[in-house]
Amino acid sequence: MGKLYVGNLSYDVTEDELNDLFSPKGKVVSVQIISDHHTGRSKGFGFVEMSTKEESEAVISEFNGYDLKGRPMRVNESIDKPRRRNRNGGGGGGGGGGRRW
Repeated sequence: MGKLYVGNLSYDVTEDELNDLFSPKGKVVSVQIISDHHTGRSKGFGFVEMSTKEESEAVISEFNGYDLKGRPMRVNESIDKPRRRNRNGGGGGGGGGGRRW
């Protein structure tokens, strides 16, 4: 399967619209537009998973730069980012440990 990053989306593009746009190139397994946790508004990017690598390549060649609702989409292969380390502090050193004479 091929997971794609789809960026530079207009904030009013829906998952159904992306599904309808990409489905002529093959079977769309999933569509997810990322939204802000607080506002629920689209962040202007998402991910689409096609059933085969060949279908993903067809979508990239057809739709990278495609004007959707006035914005040229960026479509390319999704690359998994390494997980961030826990940034809550913690871990650090001990503290002192008694008097030194």
